[in-house]
Amino acid sequence: MSLSGLVLSIADNKQMLGLRYAEWATRAPSLEADIAAAAMGLDDLGHSRVLYGCLDPLGEDPRTANRETDPASLSALPYFDEPWSSWAHFVAANAILDTAFTVMVEACVNGKVEVLRHRLRKMLTEERYHFLHGRSWLRSGIEKGPLDEAWKQAIEWFGPPDGDTAGLHNEGKLSMGPVELKARLEERVETKAPAIRLDWNGWDPIRRRTRPGAVDDLTFGMLRGLEEKRFAPATTEKQA
Repeated sequence: MSLSGLVLSIADNKQMLGLRYAEWATRAPSLEADIAAAAMGLDDLGHSRVLYGCLDPLGEDPRTANRETDPASLSALPYFDEPWSSWAHFVAANAILDTAFTVMVEACVNGKVEVLRHRLRKMLTEERYHFLHGRSWLRSGIEKGPLDEAWKQAIEWFGPPDGDTAGLHNEGKLSMGPVELKARLEERVETKAPAIRLDWNGWDPIRRRTRPGAVDDLTFGMLRGLEEKRFAPATTEKQA
């Protein structure tokens, strides 16, 4: 995968994270958590726009036309394929996946690619509240299942030890490779990742995941404006 492909993956995942956060803006355990969900959702949707805007300056935009019709064309993790069914899923995403994306952004900012160093730096400051919110809820204790799954998908997303992320690190485009990214994530959340056995044979280097599937149709329709098109007024030609 090229650096542009990795940036697209960060953007797609932040976009989906923002949407899933927003779904909990009136369902969280407290008013403060409702407000946090809404605010973090807006942050990540904004961050995704900044990241998409970096693709052209990088000299290669890997987005294809089928992104408008095929949910599987998005480079998002399985964790976002369906709406979260519990607050534990929210907290695990907030604490582990959100922080994993931030750690990757940090690797971009501290790499040698100027457009990423310049445009993404502010994102690290804005993500600090996300990290503090997720860590606070994580310390309060959540179910093991969603947490382990978030860890697994974060490590998969960083990529295999000798894969593309390692190559970009060796080229100086990223300041960290997969091993360093995992260690940095553990450092940030102040806990070790659970013991996870990964089978890299089934890993998709474009979507950065091993599990098949795609975002649910309703979310994809909203994401791509399909619902708005369906209910939009008929054109003049159709009315004639």
